[in-house]
Amino acid sequence: MSETERPILPAAVPPRRTRQARVRWAARDVTIGGDAPVRVQAMTNTDTVDAIGTAIQVKELAQAGAELVRITVNTPEAAEAVPYIREQLDRMGIDVPLIGDFHYNGHRLLTEYPAMAEALSKYRINPGNVGKGDKRDRQFAMMVEVAARLDKVVRIGVNWGSLDQELLAAMMDANAQRAEPWDAKSVMYQALVESALRSADDAREIGLNPDNIVISCKVSGVQDLITVYRALHARCDYALHLGLTEAGMGTKGTVASTAALAVLLQEGIGDTIRVSLTPQPGEPRTQEVVIALEILQALGLRSFNPSVTACPGCGRTTSETFQVLAKRIDDHLRAMMPRWRERYPGVENLKVAVMGCIVNGPGESKHADIGISLPGTGEAPAAPVFIDGAKAMTLRGEGIADEFHKIVEDYIERRFGRAEP
Repeated sequence: MSETERPILPAAVPPRRTRQARVRWAARDVTIGGDAPVRVQAMTNTDTVDAIGTAIQVKELAQAGAELVRITVNTPEAAEAVPYIREQLDRMGIDVPLIGDFHYNGHRLLTEYPAMAEALSKYRINPGNVGKGDKRDRQFAMMVEVAARLDKVVRIGVNWGSLDQELLAAMMDANAQRAEPWDAKSVMYQALVESALRSADDAREIGLNPDNIVISCKVSGVQDLITVYRALHARCDYALHLGLTEAGMGTKGTVASTAALAVLLQEGIGDTIRVSLTPQPGEPRTQEVVIALEILQALGLRSFNPSVTACPGCGRTTSETFQVLAKRIDDHLRAMMPRWRERYPGVENLKVAVMGCIVNGPGESKHADIGISLPGTGEAPAAPVFIDGAKAMTLRGEGIADEFHKIVEDYIERRFGRAEP
């Protein structure tokens, strides 16, 4: 068979081969790893001592699509606030599991504030910030013992900005003795992976269930992240959390996170993700969740919201009608999704096309569940509408946008609405 006779098959994501952890809170049981979907995580930027403000932001992140939310636990006052945050969330019907982010004093907080330790579903421990020498081993053990006793999941989160300096120095010394020393960056990669895996081994020896271990090795460079996670993936079967640390803000942070995470996810690497986006002034914290959802949906790994296909516009589309309509439809679908998830099961898979001229308009509209091809510059003032691949009608006049908006809503009700008993 010649190459031209071979079928061209769609790209496939290799199955993930990690352990399966379960992050629990009350009736909520979020599975991480194994054959579970890639989960979206977010983190608050409120002062945890402000229990009401933190609970409100957690609610916003959860409603935007975050399935796990991390909060800072850095002081006794923050530790005391955690049970109240959990209580407020439960009152609001927000059952998203909470993750406690611990650095430097986590051993003391987890042992001295048992209500906080119980209210959290998962602990994040940074091996580089646990302590030094014998103190490091003792304080790490104190945190892991609490997690093991309460059956909590632990993320061993290594960051190259806070890497265990004793380990790094030892590995640098060993490298200097090689006949052909590695370059400094290669030693750094190795130190990141070794820190995570050695800490995981220590946690297991202390008594933590290996299924309750999640690992991350976060760096701020795209190629660095890809290199480290490929190495980590090859050496363990723990669930892996992906994220480009300090990704940046705006377009830079979005593009960098997408570039790194997309490569790894396409290779079947990664069980939870977070987009560590610096919010622009006035921008909601939920933007990092929106981007994470879009990455997974663009890769075809999960569906969260109906997709709206729209052309970029050109000299054929001097009118802004299709742009305005596309944004109006997209904004409306996103705004309605929190209530539609229950009312219209499967609506997140809906595909809508709003096209601006005759070149690709009819074709794209036929490929969507419902689509419209608006007239371009110089074209007849007619807009054919396609439903389930077939032309259903043609709209004309000044009210095309309003008519199509109503057609979309009627289609959703007809296709996804539950029959009344």
